[in-house]
Amino acid sequence: MTALAATLLASQAFALDAPKGQVVLTVSGELSHPNAGKSAEFDLAMLEALPGRKGTMETPWTTGKVEFSGPLLRAVLEAAGAKGTSIKLVALNDYAAEVPMEDATELDSMLASRMNGETMSVRDKGPLFMIYPFDKDATLYNEKYFSRSVWQIKSIEVK
Repeated sequence: MTALAATLLASQAFALDAPKGQVVLTVSGELSHPNAGKSAEFDLAMLEALPGRKGTMETPWTTGKVEFSGPLLRAVLEAAGAKGTSIKLVALNDYAAEVPMEDATELDSMLASRMNGETMSVRDKGPLFMIYPFDKDATLYNEKYFSRSVWQIKSIEVK
């Protein structure tokens, strides 16, 4: 990770509010904006208030073109004041994938919270699904990025 990217992720100086609704994501590791002990907890409203994106794309896990929307991964990490070189995405079933920080800082990767405008249930890969910008860059459509595309995300560990 470049020094500039590390500075950008750590430079946002504000206190992260406590979630008012059900916690759907916990970020841990070296954080400058924790709101729950040493972790940062987010409810769906907090995540959806962050800078995000929409993208219509095909994926190996869906049929036809699907619209995903949600906060940019980098926005979530910035909100928590995350500092590190990689992250570990952990699913509800404890499946985990290591992801380089560059996937957040250099790509428009999102933590999709909606599919075709509807919140994603656990049954439909929710509450959060790591979606790479397959619609913007066809070279990302390969096994390397598929293996990092964790669904049913419950936590992010910053390393």
